[in-house]
Amino acid sequence: MRVIVNQIEYELPNQSMVSDALMAIDAKPPYAVAVNLHFVPKTKYAQHPLKENDQIEVIAPVTGG
Repeated sequence: MRVIVNQIEYELPNQSMVSDALMAIDAKPPYAVAVNLHFVPKTKYAQHPLKENDQIEVIAPVTGG
């Protein structure tokens, strides 16, 4: 299935979860995730199913001052 992660297209197996998308991009914590502009709690990454054409944003915190 086709999903978009941070504006880049990826092909994932059908019935993939958010955790599968994070593995596909080799995401390194800390980060927050939103699917179709809806926040997904860290505890739900392995249980949140993805659908064809979902838009996923993986956002790293900005530090400094």
